[in-house]
Amino acid sequence: MAQIVGSEEIESLRVELSEIGRSLRSSFRRHASSFRATSERGSVNNHDETDEDVLKWEEIDRLPTFERLKSSLFDDENGKKVVDVTKLLAPERHMFIEKLIKHIENDNLRLLQKLRKRTDKVGVQLPSVEVRFKNLRVEAECEVVQGKPLPTLWNSFQSLLSEIVMIPSLKSKRAKITILKDVSGVIKPGRMTLLLGPPGCGKTTLLKALSGNLNKSLKISGEISYNGYKLEEFVPQKTSAYISQDDLHIPEMSVRETLDFWARCQGTGIRAEIMMEINRREKEGGIIPDPDVDTFMKAISIEGQKTTLQTNYILKILGLDICADTMFGDAMRRGISGGQKKRLTTGEMIVGPKTALFMDEISNGLDSSTTYQIVACLQHLAHITDASILISLLQPSPEVFDLFDDIMLMAEGRIVYHGPRNNVLEYFEGFGFACPERKGVADFLQEVVSKKDQAAYWCRNEQTYNYVSVDTFSTRFKEYHLGKEVNEDISKPFIRSQSHGKAISFDVYSLSKWALFRACMSREILLMKRNSFVYIFKSVQLVIIALVTMTVFFRTRLKADVIDANYYLGSLFYSLVILLVDGFPELSMTVARLQVFNKQRDMCFYPAWAYAIPASILKIPMSLLESTV
Repeated sequence: MAQIVGSEEIESLRVELSEIGRSLRSSFRRHASSFRATSERGSVNNHDETDEDVLKWEEIDRLPTFERLKSSLFDDENGKKVVDVTKLLAPERHMFIEKLIKHIENDNLRLLQKLRKRTDKVGVQLPSVEVRFKNLRVEAECEVVQGKPLPTLWNSFQSLLSEIVMIPSLKSKRAKITILKDVSGVIKPGRMTLLLGPPGCGKTTLLKALSGNLNKSLKISGEISYNGYKLEEFVPQKTSAYISQDDLHIPEMSVRETLDFWARCQGTGIRAEIMMEINRREKEGGIIPDPDVDTFMKAISIEGQKTTLQTNYILKILGLDICADTMFGDAMRRGISGGQKKRLTTGEMIVGPKTALFMDEISNGLDSSTTYQIVACLQHLAHITDASILISLLQPSPEVFDLFDDIMLMAEGRIVYHGPRNNVLEYFEGFGFACPERKGVADFLQEVVSKKDQAAYWCRNEQTYNYVSVDTFSTRFKEYHLGKEVNEDISKPFIRSQSHGKAISFDVYSLSKWALFRACMSREILLMKRNSFVYIFKSVQLVIIALVTMTVFFRTRLKADVIDANYYLGSLFYSLVILLVDGFPELSMTVARLQVFNKQRDMCFYPAWAYAIPASILKIPMSLLESTV
């Protein structure tokens, strides 16, 4: 009986399991069919979108060449559409950059890789510059008056008096100082070099000499060449960029306006020619580019724009997008912070098309995290776009130090080491100096050439320590295998035909005379608007003074005699004095901007007339108003 009951329970259980299995199979079939239907609909939609993109690209290809270089497929909230990249509005540019770069380090690397992949795919060569310097020597004369080299007022007066009167006791002496002592090296494209050395060793002088921005009063000997061209054969200020330690900018302009003006004056270089060649080859090969990459490359290739997408890109990678519309500021008006000023100084030069960058102490005032972010972006720029970068840093962190490819160590005007970063510790270990485990390599390198700190790193306990001078380090490096490689590279003549023909700039200015005039005129109009309070206050002040003058010199009839003539002369003199005093505020603003003008003029951004003529023209209406009143 128990067996019959057990068999009936087993049979009922088997029936239930079979029903569950049938229901599961039917449910699976329904889900599978639903998934296939969804996949088919998705593939159809993707296919439709692809066909639509192809049709839009064909529409762009049918445009004339000039129009095709300005048109691209822009993806916004409403979908993809064909737009003119020169007419992108500020919100559209901001949205586009935010979509391209969300995480600065990773997304910037990805963007540069896409740009390089596109150029390599059609076989377009990017411009690159190799900078060589051989036996470079820089000397300066320092005037010493009675053993006192400090430029005080009394020393200057004595020097002037001795030259005029020729008094032997007051005759000044000139001492010759050697800043750089026969240094040689190569800054190769695609590599980022760190320039290290204690203060006063000649780092700034070397950077200025290589970029062609050295003071004319210094005596220079030796050779400096870019791709085989000597400095006298081209314009180094337009081929390379020197980033100074000083943050010189116009206080009334915002961060975005400053970068826009610098980008406008520097132009786009050969980006337009590269873009034209890429478009031609892609059209011949039937290649459809990435819409975002195409929009970015076309937008940064068109010069003469007041605002450009390149400015938004630089603001993003330097972390200046949060203060883009904030004034630079000065001691009298609130502006951006010191670290943001330093980043703006860096951004004003890399916003242009130059591929040789010489940067002097760009990390001053920056925290380690921001410094790492900026140097990492520069590393990507060097490795992917074949830029030649030489950066001087005072105390880089170990993480920042590891980003560099080569190290150049200077001391007392000489190069102690110039080679790969991985071989620098091995070189000094040959002298008996080792870097402790908890010591940063950059700090070790700057202290091991110092006489007071060198003994702390002596590692040969069985031998007596003897001071190794800078001259010994420099001489031994020339006999080292890396030093011999540097000499071999310098001795080999550079084959100009192997480099890009447009990598070197032979034109003094990037824009035409009319374009430079328009750029400076628009800036002057902006500055007048920012200082409108001064001009309005001056006008109101003049009106009030004119009313007062009318009452003081009020006469219904004046006679033609000496007494009344004095009234005429007094009123004329009073008017001239008022006009003279009224121009003092304008004079102070002009003097405050002279440093910025000298900086931009020396870098060949614009000639002096392009700055002076717009300022004079805009002051004519105000001068006429003042004279009339």
